Amino acid sequence: MRRLNGHYQQTMTDPTYTLHFDSEECTKDNIDLVGGKNASLGELMDIGKDVQVPPGFAVTTDFYEAFIDEQGLRGYITDRLSEIDVDDEGTAAEASEDIRKRIKDVAFPDFLVEELEESWDRLRSDVSTSDLRVAVRSSATAEDLPDSSFAGQQDTYLNVRDVESILQRTKACMASLFTTRAIVYREENGFDHDEVLISVGIQKMVDARTSGVMFTLNPANGDLSKVRIEANWGLGEAVVSGRVTPDSFLVDKPVYKIVDRDIQQKSMMITPTDNGIEEATVEDDKQDVPSLTANEIIDLTDLAKSIEKYYDEPQDIEWAIEEQDDDNQVFILQSRPETAWKQEDGQQSTDSEPDTSNAAHQVLDNL
Repeated sequence: MRRLNGHYQQTMTDPTYTLHFDSEECTKDNIDLVGGKNASLGELMDIGKDVQVPPGFAVTTDFYEAFIDEQGLRGYITDRLSEIDVDDEGTAAEASEDIRKRIKDVAFPDFLVEELEESWDRLRSDVSTSDLRVAVRSSATAEDLPDSSFAGQQDTYLNVRDVESILQRTKACMASLFTTRAIVYREENGFDHDEVLISVGIQKMVDARTSGVMFTLNPANGDLSKVRIEANWGLGEAVVSGRVTPDSFLVDKPVYKIVDRDIQQKSMMITPTDNGIEEATVEDDKQDVPSLTANEIIDLTDLAKSIEKYYDEPQDIEWAIEEQDDDNQVFILQSRPETAWKQEDGQQSTDSEPDTSNAAHQVLDNL
């Protein structure tokens, strides 16, 4: 029996085209249906009331497969990929361009459009607003896993406002399963192209005052007794994409002591617009001010510890803080296994020496 759009269906064979994050089926046990990112969001909703996750739904791999089968794309994709020369990345780039264009040029069948529109209407009803803005994010079945590095290979679109744009962005996310980078990675690491599928997450945007990432260890040396928090004003895309050098805080987990802080000159932030997002200049009086308060650092450390305990392994977490009247609410946007320091027992460093390096850059170096 499965719960779909709030209703139970007595079947084990019917495809599930959309699945809301609060569904009991949106879990790590169904990564093959909702992908790594969406499965994580479903899991996060079960941790407890202190872990707040913006609502949303997954456009599933069943949806994706029905789309490519109904529109005759599967054979074309297989044939085009078979022509790739693994020693010539140019052939992968040409195949990528052809496949992505073919996917974007073909319309979704009406029954899939209707399914997505129903889930969109339910989400609007759940959040009680007619001006719903969402992030449209790819969620491949092989990403956000402890033993692979697929994260960031597919597309994300922010501040999407209407169902027509969602349909367009969903299709673009599906097409991004065949970026040159993703194709080459699968070729080099022995992943069968037919077995890596894609889901898409549609998630309510947070009107973020401050956003960023945090690691439930020190990414500079693997010290498991620390939490590294990185933050910038506005949307977290500035931090995740590496377009800014964020404020950085290293916190001792047991005693919540900030053992190192590095406050940057924050001249740029990313903000939502009517047409998506844009870079904006930070107000002069905020550029040298820490983008997090001491209480917010404590709250984030608490959340980092709770999420790490739930998953029983170090995590790489995206978060955002929204101002709500006189209160600030922390939202968790994503959590994935931290892979740069995935080591065997006894190899983790316990070095607690303060570190002033930028954690995001250090993780990229380690990868």
